[in-house]
Amino acid sequence: MSDLLDRLRGRGWRLTAQRRVVAEVLDGDHVHYTADEVHAKAAELLPEISRATVYNTLGEMVTLGEVLEVSTDGRAKRYDPNAHHAHQHLVCSRCGTIRDVHPSGDLLAGLPAEQRFGFQVSAVEVTYRGLCPGCTAG
Repeated sequence: MSDLLDRLRGRGWRLTAQRRVVAEVLDGDHVHYTADEVHAKAAELLPEISRATVYNTLGEMVTLGEVLEVSTDGRAKRYDPNAHHAHQHLVCSRCGTIRDVHPSGDLLAGLPAEQRFGFQVSAVEVTYRGLCPGCTAG
C-alpha cells in the first residue's frame, strides 16, 4: 500500500473531506487511475464531490511531489501515488493496464557513456510494454 495519506498529513496539507477521499482512492499498490476514474470512485464515497475538485486536488498532489503523472502512448494521464518509491512501469499495449515493477541493477548502466552525449543524467524512466494476461487470453 502507498503511504499517501500519511505523507500528506506529515506535510501539514489540509485534508478536507474531498481531499481525503481523493487520497483514499489513490491509496494502494499498482494504482494508476485517470482523473475521471478517480472522480468516479471518489463520488461513490462522497457523492457531492465535483470533477473540478478532483482535478484540482490531483494537480496539487502532483505539484507537492506526492503523486506522479504517468503518460503512456498518448492515452489519458494517470496518477501514481508511489512517488517516493523508485520504480518503473509495465504497460499492456492493448488495454493500457499499468503495473509498478522494480528491476534490479543500475538502469543507467544500459546507456554507454558515448551514448550520453555529454548529458549529466539525473533520472532514468523505463517503460516495459507487452500484453497483460487478460489480453493474451482473449
